[in-house]
Amino acid sequence: MQRIDTTSSPALDPAKSDWNFVEVWIDPMLSPPYILLLLGDPSGSCHVRDPAKGYKVVFSSATYDEAQTWLLEDEYEPIEGRLSASELEVM
Repeated sequence: MQRIDTTSSPALDPAKSDWNFVEVWIDPMLSPPYILLLLGDPSGSCHVRDPAKGYKVVFSSATYDEAQTWLLEDEYEPIEGRLSASELEVM
């Protein structure tokens, strides 16, 4: 019987929050759609990370608009909604 490694991402430090929000963007022309994550940090900079490449940063920008333009030029579309880091804080 063949064993399949189902670990899809590296272990991340849950206590370290260096982002304010995250958005999921997809390339709907592929099946299944390709996913990228857009993270905004406290300084206003944005980073696009690729989960398929170990969450490597594939694009960085000084503003959200620059990151959004980069994704739209590559024909990615945002999934509705934004997850805020403050929504995940444990009370």
